[in-house]
Amino acid sequence: MASALSLENPVFWTYALAASIMLLKLLLQPWMTVVRMMKVNAGFRNPEDAKKSPMNPSPSLAQLEPNEYVERSRRLNLNDLESIPAFLVAGLLFVMAAPPLLLAQILIWGYVAARAAHFLAYATAQLHEVRATFWSIGSIAVLVMVGYTIVKLLAG
Repeated sequence: MASALSLENPVFWTYALAASIMLLKLLLQPWMTVVRMMKVNAGFRNPEDAKKSPMNPSPSLAQLEPNEYVERSRRLNLNDLESIPAFLVAGLLFVMAAPPLLLAQILIWGYVAARAAHFLAYATAQLHEVRATFWSIGSIAVLVMVGYTIVKLLAG
């Protein structure tokens, strides 16, 4: 029998791939914010950002004003920071609780799909209800993982 935290364990393999994708999302989102800041030359946050430099040859105090295009990306990043770490921890504990492979695949890939849909809905400024639906699907998947792990622990 494969060790719970071995890539030979299909549940762990599923989690490891999904967690890696979610980590990429978490780590690349700030780069999207930087690209947007550079594209519009705005949305900077610190006073020193509006000083003359090789990257900012024509500074302006207007660069420090909030820019919705940049702020939307920042909000996406904050949402990732609120959601993805919980998935990473809950998912790992879930793997250690040895769930059936199909259940693990449904919950783990359901979470990844929900986060991808949430990203698209947020990036394209969809209604709150649309974003909230996708966020809720991901949140419920993580809650089920946590609940399964607790039940398994209490059952001994």
